[in-house]
Amino acid sequence: MTGFSSRVEQVSISGIREVFEAAGEDAINLGLGQPDFPTPEHASRAAVEAIESHETDPYTSNKGTRELREAIVDTYDREYGIGIDPGDVIATAGGSEALHLVLEAHVDVGEEVLFPDPGFVSYDALTRIAGGTPKPVPLREDLTLDPATVEEAITDDTAAFVVNSPANPTGAVQSEDDMREFARIADEHDVLCVSDEVYERIVFEGEHRSPLEFASTDNVVVVSACSKTYSMTGWRLGWVTGSNRRIERMLRVHQYVQACASAPAQYAAEAALSGPQDAVDEMVEAFERRRDVVLDGLEDAGLDVPTPQGAFYAMPEVPEGWCDEVIDRGVIVVPGDAFGEHGEGYARISYATGMDELKEALEIMADATRAVR
Repeated sequence: MTGFSSRVEQVSISGIREVFEAAGEDAINLGLGQPDFPTPEHASRAAVEAIESHETDPYTSNKGTRELREAIVDTYDREYGIGIDPGDVIATAGGSEALHLVLEAHVDVGEEVLFPDPGFVSYDALTRIAGGTPKPVPLREDLTLDPATVEEAITDDTAAFVVNSPANPTGAVQSEDDMREFARIADEHDVLCVSDEVYERIVFEGEHRSPLEFASTDNVVVVSACSKTYSMTGWRLGWVTGSNRRIERMLRVHQYVQACASAPAQYAAEAALSGPQDAVDEMVEAFERRRDVVLDGLEDAGLDVPTPQGAFYAMPEVPEGWCDEVIDRGVIVVPGDAFGEHGEGYARISYATGMDELKEALEIMADATRAVR
């Protein structure tokens, strides 16, 4: 009788999904990692026009349309001064597929992948699906990833380590010095640095820097997407960039599992990247205002919370039973241990929702905090 692969048996349904399914229909949802803003009109219009003119009927190039890849490399040049060849980019079905391609192309059975703990849930699961061995790395007190801790964890079996800035679930932003160190570690130890930069434009303090800027070898690949920056989560359009030899290996996986990213989404993404950026600036300003309200509310409730410098998450330390109490009162939050062992005792709160709902939720959380203390 045919059973199931050991790889898939190691992977369970995300703890985030379990929280959603347990909550009532009228609950205030502070668990969703999705901006509550519309996709910019010019991006949607570009997709509609491409559909109506039948430009989206055939497959695109496996790597994506030349125009989209040029828009991506123009963005890296404009925003970060990084020069990339359009041939060294693959458009993917969201950042999730991009991560999958990186790990499938670079991780052999039993090899280790280091990643932040608490960290994005896909790192562990995609490592297992690739046949690798997950190796979570604890964070500093401010919830950033310490390069020294990463370097100490590297062994002869390490294939890659993941850096995520701005980070999900913490909202932490790595410093330029950290990013320089991650690049050095990748170079000196000859291991791959996977830089997950999906939230790259949502920064409140400091600035986003990439280890790609500082590497002297090709041991850095970057994953990003339109999902968060342009409120395009449902469009499923991301990308991965790296050296040509790495891109060609990832393309071998992509062409068989996906063929090409959705053509309408590619036209929308091209317009989003190359068109007006006012909507992005307005969204980031709104998230910063919400962050400040959330920090004040959580601190007034007596909770300790590192100040998130980017993304749209806060991760306070919470008393035992706090998450259940909050969820029972009709506010969805995600227990920190859904993001790894070291997330226990924390909760992830998304402020990608309206201000009125946030203020109501903060009152409920304050009541819940008093109830469990």
